[in-house]
Amino acid sequence: MTNPASRKEHLRDTSDLYAGIASGDLPAVSYVKPSGLIDGHPASSKLDLFEGFAKKIIDGVKGNPALWDNTAIFVTLDEGGGSYDSGYVQQLDFFGDGTRIPMIVVSKYTAGGHINHSYTDHVSTLKFIEANWGLPPITGRSRDNLPNPVASDANPYVPANRPAIGDLKDMFHFSGK
Repeated sequence: MTNPASRKEHLRDTSDLYAGIASGDLPAVSYVKPSGLIDGHPASSKLDLFEGFAKKIIDGVKGNPALWDNTAIFVTLDEGGGSYDSGYVQQLDFFGDGTRIPMIVVSKYTAGGHINHSYTDHVSTLKFIEANWGLPPITGRSRDNLPNPVASDANPYVPANRPAIGDLKDMFHFSGK
C-alpha cells in the first residue's frame, strides 16, 4: 500500500462500508478496521464500543437478504492483550506464533454456539479466501502454504502434522449450496 494510486483505489472509509451494506454493493472481500476510539483496545477504547461497531455491521448485513445469503463475517481482536495462554502454541517459523486470539464467525452457514478447536491464526482468514475462490498461496514461503491441521490422537488441539494452520472451512456447513 505504498503506492498512492493503490491506496486511493482500495482503501475506503467506514461510511463507504455502511453505504455498500445498505445498497448490497460490497467487494468480494473487505477488511474493516475500526478507529482507535472504538477498536476495543484496552489502551485507547472500551470493548463495548468495539462490540457496538461489529453489531452495526452484522445487523446491516443480516438486514440485506442478498448480502446475508453470500457473506461470512469474521470478527477478531488485534491481540490477546498479553494474557497468559495455557493452550498449545506452535513454533511455525523463526517468528513463532502468538497466543490464541478469539474469533467469532457470523454467517447463515455456521452453527451458533459451536466452538471450533482446529489450530488457526490470523493467516487462516487468508487461507479461507484462497480456498473459497480457488486462489494460490501468496508466495512459496508464506504461512498460507501450511497444510490444514490433522487432529492428533494424543491431543486433539495439537496438530499431528505440525506445523499446520487451518483454513476455517470446517466452521461452515455449505450443504445445499
